[in-house]
Amino acid sequence: MKEIRKHFPSLNTTVYLDTAANGLIPKPVIDWRRIQDDDLLNNPVAFRANHQEIIADTKNEISRFFGASLNTIALIPNFSFGINSVLEGLPKNQKILLLNNDYPSVNWPVESREFNVCYAEIDENLEKNIETSIEKHKPEVFIFSIVQWLSGIKIDFNFLKQLKNKYPNLLLIADGTQYLGTEVFNFEDSPIDVLATSCYKWLTSGFGNGILFIKETAQHRISPKTIGFNSAATFESSASDTAFIKHFEPGHQDTLNYGSIAQAIKFQEQFGRDVLYQQIKSISELAKESFTELGLLSNKTLGRRNHSSIFNLQCDKDVFKRLRENNIACSLRGNGIRVGFHYYNTKEDLEHLLQVLKQG
Repeated sequence: MKEIRKHFPSLNTTVYLDTAANGLIPKPVIDWRRIQDDDLLNNPVAFRANHQEIIADTKNEISRFFGASLNTIALIPNFSFGINSVLEGLPKNQKILLLNNDYPSVNWPVESREFNVCYAEIDENLEKNIETSIEKHKPEVFIFSIVQWLSGIKIDFNFLKQLKNKYPNLLLIADGTQYLGTEVFNFEDSPIDVLATSCYKWLTSGFGNGILFIKETAQHRISPKTIGFNSAATFESSASDTAFIKHFEPGHQDTLNYGSIAQAIKFQEQFGRDVLYQQIKSISELAKESFTELGLLSNKTLGRRNHSSIFNLQCDKDVFKRLRENNIACSLRGNGIRVGFHYYNTKEDLEHLLQVLKQG
């Protein structure tokens, strides 16, 4: 862990448990970004010449890391851009199932358009609630976060597979922002049809970059409206020549921010993502046990067999103030304090958190 943590200098002074708000960026990614800025300043011709190479390298890294073919991947500035672009391509008046109180960037874009919306509740019976709502409302699309931003509740992938088998025409659209970068994920093997994510949290690649995945089997369900230079192959190409996935990449692409995704992936692989993800799993399981003993978790979390690395502690603002005074980075969310554990966190971080929590 010392070898990993040395690449995150802020950890020397802060117990950082706020990755669910934004992740720390490892020093090698920052170093790579500085080289790019230096080339832009001092050697702009070479910088421009490397543009396509950086974009291609980024997509190849994403394809390999997440098990997705290249023609299903688009580079986007953030999740919100991606989901809005996808929704613009869906027929009006479709019935869409959402989760009540899911992340605003998941629900608001749907609720602000001409769709027929129904809901399922987020609690310890999440999967049962979803199946009940589907049986009752018979939606054509289900849009959801894989991991909930407020509670850390993670949807069961086995349930999603069963759901897709039972309702093969149900379009599954997911937000992976609070999930990707915490455990191994293969897009093609998953039941999800469309997945969008911002990469500034658990993928630790900074702001201004995201990924959109759309399976070939789902592309006929979406008629994208976005288009522009870069969508077509050359200036001589016509708009009708645009490949489906390129509709989601209009305009010049930001090699600094998009290239940071590839660098962050390479950083994880340098230390072995299986090792890093096991660190997340181990400390999160220990955290849940400890929080349970202190009576800090809601029944929604306690009733779940498998949970994510995000927890909402049932504490007030006075406790939050005390945590911040003790250099513990976290966030007030909902009716509690949200903390999250990433691969750069240690048991010592958890012990320090527990020590401060017990002071009250």
